[in-house]
Amino acid sequence: MGLYDRDYTQADSKGQYYGAPQMQFSFPRITPVVKWLLLVNTAVYLLRVVLFQGGEGITPFETMFAVYPVSPLWALQVWRLVTYQFLHWDAGHIFFNMLGLFFLGPTLERYWGGKRFLLFYLSCGAVGGLFYLLLVAVKFLEAGPMAGASGAILGMLSACAILFPHFVVFILFFPVPIRVAAVFFMLLYIANILARHDNAGGDAAHLAGMASGAVYVLSGPWREKIRLKLRSAAWERDIDTSRKLQIELDRILAKVHDSGLHSLTAREKKILKKATKVERKRYQL
Repeated sequence: MGLYDRDYTQADSKGQYYGAPQMQFSFPRITPVVKWLLLVNTAVYLLRVVLFQGGEGITPFETMFAVYPVSPLWALQVWRLVTYQFLHWDAGHIFFNMLGLFFLGPTLERYWGGKRFLLFYLSCGAVGGLFYLLLVAVKFLEAGPMAGASGAILGMLSACAILFPHFVVFILFFPVPIRVAAVFFMLLYIANILARHDNAGGDAAHLAGMASGAVYVLSGPWREKIRLKLRSAAWERDIDTSRKLQIELDRILAKVHDSGLHSLTAREKKILKKATKVERKRYQL
C-alpha cells in the first residue's frame, strides 16, 4: 500500500482540517516512534528467521508471544496482546504492514506526539487481539496462533481516513481515496469473518483495530470535555481548600497575636506549618 495526498503532512502547511496539519505530495519524513517500531518489527522478524530455519510455521516465538488461546491460561496472558503485534509470518506479511506504518505513522505521530501515537498504535493492536479472543471464546472461530501488526495498521488507516480525508492510498498501483479504501477493507473483513475464511482470526483483528481507531478519533471532543470538566473540578477543589486554609490561618495568627505561640494546639501548629510550606512553594514558582 502506498500513500499520496494533495496536502501531505508538513510543518509549514497552509490548510487545516480539525486543527490537523495538511499534506503535500512526498514521502513522509520518518519520525522517532515510527522509526523504532520499524526497527523492532524488522529485527524480531529477522531473528525469527535466523533462529528457526526460515521461520516457517509455528515457532517458539508464536508459542510464547502470539495471541494463542489454546487454553484459558494462555488466553489470560495479557502481554500477548502487545507482543503478538511484533511477530510476522513471512516477508510479505511484514513488508505490507511496515509499508502501512511507514506511510501512515509519521502523520499521526506529528499530529499527536510520540507518546500518544505509541499508545494509540499499541491499543488498536490490543483491541484486535481481544476481539479475536472473544470470537474464540464464543466458539465462532477455532483457536490458533495470531500474529502481526495489522490491527494497529488498520487502526491508523481509519484514523487517517477521518482526520485527513484528502489522503489517497495506492492499492495495487491504483489510487483510491482513503475513505473508500477504509470502507472497502471493512466490508472485506466482515465478509471474511462471516464466511470463516482461513484468515478470519486475522481479519477479526483488522476489523477491531479499524473500529478502535475510528472510535478514538471520533470520541476526541467528548473525551476533551470530560478532561476539562475534571480539571475544572480539581481547580475548584484547590480553590476551596486554599480558601479554608486561609480562614483557619487568619484565626491561628490572631490567636498567636493575642496569646502567644505557646497557646497553639498541636493541630494548629500543624496547620501553621502546612501554610508556611504552601507559601514557600508559591514564591519558588
